[in-house]
Amino acid sequence: MARRIDVTGAGGLRLVAWEFADPPKPAGRAGFQVSVGEDPAPGGPVGGPSQEPGVLLLHGLLGRASHWAETARGLAGSCRAVALDQRGHGLSEHPAGPAGLAPEAFLADAEAALEQLGLGPAVVVGHGMGALIGWRLAAARPDLVRGLVLAEMRAAAVGAAWQREWEDWLAAWPMPFTTLEEVREWFSRDPWVERPSRARGAYFAEVMSHAPDGWRPVFDPEQMRLARRGWAYDAHWEELAQVPCPALVVRGVDGLLGRAEAHEMVRVLPRGEYAEIPDAGHLLHHEQPEAWQEVLTRFLQGVLTP
Repeated sequence: MARRIDVTGAGGLRLVAWEFADPPKPAGRAGFQVSVGEDPAPGGPVGGPSQEPGVLLLHGLLGRASHWAETARGLAGSCRAVALDQRGHGLSEHPAGPAGLAPEAFLADAEAALEQLGLGPAVVVGHGMGALIGWRLAAARPDLVRGLVLAEMRAAAVGAAWQREWEDWLAAWPMPFTTLEEVREWFSRDPWVERPSRARGAYFAEVMSHAPDGWRPVFDPEQMRLARRGWAYDAHWEELAQVPCPALVVRGVDGLLGRAEAHEMVRVLPRGEYAEIPDAGHLLHHEQPEAWQEVLTRFLQGVLTP
C-alpha cells in the first residue's frame, strides 16, 4: 500500500509525500488528512506526532520518492518512514523560476515536511542531493534531526569539468523513448558508464511517464541542470562540521564518492561513522538492497535505542 500525503513546501509549492506501508496511528492531535491514489482535500493539518520514531527519506537529483519504497517497507513496524517527492520531481509541483531551484528552497521543503508530517526529531536518510539537503537541515534545525544517513554524496566541489560532463550525459538521453523496455535497456547499458547494470535500468524506468510521443522523465531536464548548478561548484566541509547529531556516511565501492573523501567526511563530522557496500555503485540502495538495508537498520538501532 502506498499512502499519499500532500505537504506545502517553500513558497506554497505543493509537494507529495508517501508512506509505503500502513502508517501507525498518530498520537496527540487529529489524524492525517489524506487520501490514497488522489489529491487530498486542501487545508488542515496533514499529520501529528507518531508513536514510532520518524524517518524522512530524501531521494537524489533525477530520483523520486518511490525509489525508497523497498527501504521504507523494510523499516515498517519499527519506524514511521516517509519519502518525499522533492520539488520538480515525481508528483510534486515544478517551481516556476530559477529561484525555486536554489538549495535553500529544497532545504525549506524538507523542514516543512518534517513539521507538517509530525516526524521530528527524525532520522533523515538522503541519497545524492538528498544527503546534502539532510546535512544542511541537521545543521540549521538540530531540533528536527536526531540522526543522518548520507549515501553517495560528495562534500568536495564537483567543479566545472564534471558539471559539463554530467550535463552532456543528460543531453545524450535518446528521448523520447519508444517503450519502457527501451528505457531499461538504454540505462542498463548506458554508454557513459563502464559497467552494465539492470538495477540502473529499473531505476530510470521508474522516473518515466508516457507522453503523446513516447516515454519522457517526469522532471524537466533543464530544471535539473539548474538545480545541480546550485551546489555543484561549492565545497561543503564547513556545513558538515556544523552537524551535531550522529551521521553515517555510506558509499558504494564502485560509486561516485571515493573512499578517501568519505573518510574525510567522517573525520569532519562531529559524530561521523562510515560504511561501504561492496558490488554497488552510486545507486547502492537499488543495486544491493539487502546490504543497504542491513547498514541502515544497524545505524537506526544505534541512534533510536534509548
